[in-house]
This record gives sequence, structure tokens and C-alpha cells, in this order.
Amino acid sequence: MSLEKEERIIIPDENGEEHLFEVLFTFDLGQTEETYVSVVPTELKEDEDVEVFTFRYEEKANDGDELAIYHIESDEEWELAMVLI
Repeated sequence: MSLEKEERIIIPDENGEEHLFEVLFTFDLGQTEETYVSVVPTELKEDEDVEVFTFRYEEKANDGDELAIYHIESDEEWELAMVLI
């Protein structure tokens, strides 16, 4: 499953509550050989600022329709990703 611009995906938070996000774009980092996705929440209040979230992701080998989403945890990885965003 390759993510497409304007596609919507569901990402659970740390409490297991699911949130719907719209995909802005995906990108690969040659330095890390990882794939990343930048998304925005679809449920925004009228006066709320839009926050863009970026995650590292992998397609699950056993099911092409499911993704494994990972938080970017190291400062080095964030610095590499921020250059492309």
C-alpha cells in the first residue's frame, strides 16, 4: 500500500483512541533508508491552528493494506526529516 496525497488514514494515540488524518505527502530519507509520512488531523475546530505530524512508517509484510507507524524519537532523525519538510 503506497500512501497517496489526500488519502486518509487512522492513527491510534497512546490511549488507543483512533484519530483520522489526511496524508499531505510521503518521503524517503536516503540517509536512513526509511519512509515517512506527514499528516494533518481531519477533525479541526474552526479557530484551531493546523498541526502537521510526521511519522516513520513501514508497510506490514503480511498485509499490504496495513501500516506500522512509528514516532520519530531521535534528534538526529528529526533534523534529517525537517530538511525535506
